[in-house]
Amino acid sequence: MSSSSSASDNGDSSGGLSSVAGRSGGVFEAPSPSRPRPSASDVWPEPFLESLAVQVAVDASLSAGLVEAAPALANVFRVCTMWRAVSRSDHLWQLLSRQVWGRTRLMHDTWRDEFIYRHRTARNFQTRSYVHVTLNFDPSDVDEPDSLSCRCLRLSDLYLAAGFADGTVRLFLLNSRLHIRTLRPPPRDRFGRFSRAVSGIVISDLRLVFATMDGDIHVAEINGVGSHTRTVFVGDIVNDGALVDFTGCGRYWVGLFAGVPGRAFHIWDCINEETTFVGGSLTDPEAVMGWHTLTELTMSLGRLQISGGETAVACTRWRIMAIDLRNQGVIIGEDEEQRRGLIVTGFDANDQVYVRMDSRGNAIVRRVRTQETVCEFRVSRAAQRRVMGCVNTLHALMCAGGVMRVWDVQRGGEYLYSFRERVGEVDAIVANDRHVAVASSSSTAVSTIHLWDFGAL
Repeated sequence: MSSSSSASDNGDSSGGLSSVAGRSGGVFEAPSPSRPRPSASDVWPEPFLESLAVQVAVDASLSAGLVEAAPALANVFRVCTMWRAVSRSDHLWQLLSRQVWGRTRLMHDTWRDEFIYRHRTARNFQTRSYVHVTLNFDPSDVDEPDSLSCRCLRLSDLYLAAGFADGTVRLFLLNSRLHIRTLRPPPRDRFGRFSRAVSGIVISDLRLVFATMDGDIHVAEINGVGSHTRTVFVGDIVNDGALVDFTGCGRYWVGLFAGVPGRAFHIWDCINEETTFVGGSLTDPEAVMGWHTLTELTMSLGRLQISGGETAVACTRWRIMAIDLRNQGVIIGEDEEQRRGLIVTGFDANDQVYVRMDSRGNAIVRRVRTQETVCEFRVSRAAQRRVMGCVNTLHALMCAGGVMRVWDVQRGGEYLYSFRERVGEVDAIVANDRHVAVASSSSTAVSTIHLWDFGAL
């Protein structure tokens, strides 16, 4: 690289390639001064330099971690003025944002700003640089003792949604950290104290979908008014059991049920709002406990996440299963822990990997499609404490005993730090590449929602 820079500084904008002379009688000769020399654009066309820069950044991110892509790019742009000029191409930064950070949606003025923002936020996550707040809402409309107990959390780029035990979903705007709307399902007969509790939420910038433990699915427009929701699917709790977790993506909704053998997974086409698959035995061992979840607070029976848009990964105490959403729930991977059992609340997945933890606190991060082990780490005293965890693109986070700890997934499970704030007993947790949210409760069963913002600095 340094030799190319030196050649350019001496007037050879082709990076030294034009110094290669032709052969004459087997001896290399210097080029004739009158001979036409190729221009820089002929030797290094801009599309080639863009492809080179993208490849350098991707190679650095794969070998040393995503935050190393930016320093590698800086070295490329230092080679010469022509290479530096490529850095002004917004098309290049769009490619880099997609290839390195997986971003296809522009949230800032330019793609260069988008890339820089993602890099700085990831660096903040590594160095424990964040802003912490607790989110407030008006509880005056609460008329049940369980109404202030948060059961699940979900993040988008713009919003945080919190689902409560009475079926209420409260929506917060992340930029202002204000509670902007409360959603409620239509009245319906209950099959138990917690049958209307929110079991899962799917949120985009335009629409919010949530499901309750009785199997109902409700939809609301983000920009709508009031608490009105539309019920798009009415659950059949007698034939399906309790809906213990619910998630989705742009094309599918997926539910994990417990209570009736052979009906663990339900898949819906969310565009047509139709059921496309019912089946699976993952929760058969938890069938009896599934009915108890409707009437009493129990340990989590299962967790469910979407990975890569077309795969669902679910965890119970004894087994993890990945299914193909396009092919009617075909099983594409299984991971069992028959000796010690798994801590269900320590499970989570992103687009590439999932994290699982056994009852002794041994955590393993594996690739969803191949079951290849990415890294391992240990959560101390997990057997004596309630542990709840999640993952984003780069990190695994585990909360035990009110202490939130962070491990670097890309660097062999290296322990990084613990959050400065202490929280109570954790009821729900969620993270993306900018935010971490936790709902914790005290002896009064009233949830406090904590939010950490790593992109605000």
